[in-house]
Amino acid sequence: MKLLDFDKHFPSEAVCIEKFKELRIKSGIVCPHCGNKEHIWLPASMHFECKSCHCRRSLRSGTIMHGSKLPFLYWSKAIHLFTSTKKTFSASEMQRQLGHKRYQPIWEMRHKIRSVMGQRDAQYTLSGMIELDEGFFSTERDENEKTEPLKRGRGCQKKSKVLVMVESQPVENPKNPKKPKRVNHLKMIVIPDLKAKTIDQKATISIDKDAKITTDGSNSYTNFKDHFAQHDASVVLPEEIAKVLPWVHIAISNAKSLLTDMYHGIKSEFLQGYLNEFCYQFNRTKIPMTLLIDYSHLLLRTNRTLSI
Repeated sequence: MKLLDFDKHFPSEAVCIEKFKELRIKSGIVCPHCGNKEHIWLPASMHFECKSCHCRRSLRSGTIMHGSKLPFLYWSKAIHLFTSTKKTFSASEMQRQLGHKRYQPIWEMRHKIRSVMGQRDAQYTLSGMIELDEGFFSTERDENEKTEPLKRGRGCQKKSKVLVMVESQPVENPKNPKKPKRVNHLKMIVIPDLKAKTIDQKATISIDKDAKITTDGSNSYTNFKDHFAQHDASVVLPEEIAKVLPWVHIAISNAKSLLTDMYHGIKSEFLQGYLNEFCYQFNRTKIPMTLLIDYSHLLLRTNRTLSI
């Protein structure tokens, strides 16, 4: 959905409130106290009142907007920009576009949206033929690490480890010889270390057990044969990466370029959120017709159990 079309559907705060109320009623409202599903709408206070126990629940309660005082129009436009653009943008740019005075609420809104993007994609498991490898993303050092000497190589404190998994299928007669495989869905998960136990845990949650996995010869993947239908592991020379693991490294390169161009520095604790946004947009580049559906899913989701 383009920006002009979005403005036609959501021209004002009142319209956004009404549409969000319709989404909540359609998804079903259950009283957290008695479990009753019948409610009365109170427009003056924007609350739903249970017909049985008269418990009141706010329109924002239990959703991504819980506890936020930002207008519904802000949330609607922010989610639209996240889901309709191929590039990311900073919180300060969104603050400028929305015309809001304070930076912090906009920053928090963006990270909440990224969090539920990760929840949305976590519902699906990768299947078929999978490329898998690790990526190392530059992040700021934690305060307790700044006093320690800087390590070299894969253990460097300035590099966060990310497990990257991509659905890819060979193409018989590719138009581009450098891309002999066709890409589908992508997952990126920040991991604390490269131990086989850690990678096994993340991979088994994210990948179907009947999948066929292609990796390099790292010792981190030695247990894959016990978890998946097929595991092809081999020592991959630098000049062969484009043939064996093309899309996993294209995804890593694109994600690094996007983050480097937009942000001066990223703290390791927030890296997963930025990767959630990148994967969410990557996974939907070929299916723009679902963006309006995902818009409602993102608004209604939350990343924690919420009370009234």
